Amino acid sequence: MRRKITLAVLILAVFILQGTIFQTLSIASISPNLLLILTVSFGFMRGKQEGLFVGFFCGLLIDIFYGYENVVGFYALLYMYIGFFNGFLYKVFYDEDIKVPMLLVGVSDLAYGLVVYGIQFLLRGRLDVFVYLYRIIIPEMVYTVLITVIFYRILFWLNRKLTETEWEGPRLP
Repeated sequence: MRRKITLAVLILAVFILQGTIFQTLSIASISPNLLLILTVSFGFMRGKQEGLFVGFFCGLLIDIFYGYENVVGFYALLYMYIGFFNGFLYKVFYDEDIKVPMLLVGVSDLAYGLVVYGIQFLLRGRLDVFVYLYRIIIPEMVYTVLITVIFYRILFWLNRKLTETEWEGPRLP
């Protein structure tokens, strides 16, 4: 129960950080996708089920506050898939290794950008995919991967603390 409450608070905190502080740190209207880093990290560190859970609630927050027209569930489904597929790599999770999470965040952000482009722009007849790729997808991916170096360390430390408290169990007097 403690883990779920901590995850809920963490998801809300990251959502608030992404919507406030990191919006002011945007470069050329590009800001890092912290919720994607959170989803990928927990999918990678904890497995498919945890990635699915974190991804769903991260995406649901985006749907509720910044949703795509009147459709609720688009981002929830997208983040849920990202968390789930990153959870498959749980078996290659090594302590303190930053290279694999950076690669996963980069690939996930590229896939995220292409899916969002495909649904929101391509289906409306906007065929300038290379302009969108060059001006939005690639810069966001690079910025998100750079922020992953710092943000992943914090998430790794938090996951380790949560795992240690799970294994300790209740203390007897």
